[in-house]
Amino acid sequence: MTKREMFLGRGKERKDYVRFMFNSIAHRYDFLNHFLSAGVDIYWRKKAIAKLNVDENALVLDLASGTADLAIETVRQKQCKVIATDIAQRMLVFAKDKLRKKNLENNIGLVNGDGENLPFKENDFDALTIAFGIRNMGSIPAALAEMFRILNAGGQAVILEFSLPVNSLFRTAYMFYFKNILPLIGKLVSKDRQAYSYLPASVEKFPEIGEFSNWMSEAGFRNIKYWKLLNGVAVIYKGIK
Repeated sequence: MTKREMFLGRGKERKDYVRFMFNSIAHRYDFLNHFLSAGVDIYWRKKAIAKLNVDENALVLDLASGTADLAIETVRQKQCKVIATDIAQRMLVFAKDKLRKKNLENNIGLVNGDGENLPFKENDFDALTIAFGIRNMGSIPAALAEMFRILNAGGQAVILEFSLPVNSLFRTAYMFYFKNILPLIGKLVSKDRQAYSYLPASVEKFPEIGEFSNWMSEAGFRNIKYWKLLNGVAVIYKGIK
């Protein structure tokens, strides 16, 4: 099985590859995220957390947290406590350093964990967030079911994920950048072309908005809503347990 097949497949092989890939690019992850999106990813995270209705007493789980950008934004907006978890241990090393510099170590805890087998009890969290990570799960339905399990009754799940632009002309230009320019820049900066080649491939395979909304419903979520960002380049989904 090739690395491409491992990434675009499902199950343990995909999870193992995702862990390897994100560990390998962790040292340049933040810079590339902001540079390749011209900083738009920062705005998208702000928009996603604005959809979260929690107070300072809430406990929020940030799944596939990477270097904890979304967790940090959650604390900034909501002043609550957050547990940030990621399958790639090296990403959390950089997250820990970031939290120390921002004096947020008492606000955000870090846990190395698998999104399909979380080390938490049922009904442990008031809300859950995840940005650009649900498509990387070995089994998306299994991850959604696990997200539902750890939320308490009335708990919210806010999911920010890439999609494909609605406008055909914009989609053509976007996919040219996504498939040709982005991998080249990613390789020059991170020394790993494959990681940024698999990004567009994984987005193309991710379910369309209606289908993913149905998957959330099948996992048990209700009152599902979504908001398109930048002509559908990214989408914010929200569901209630």
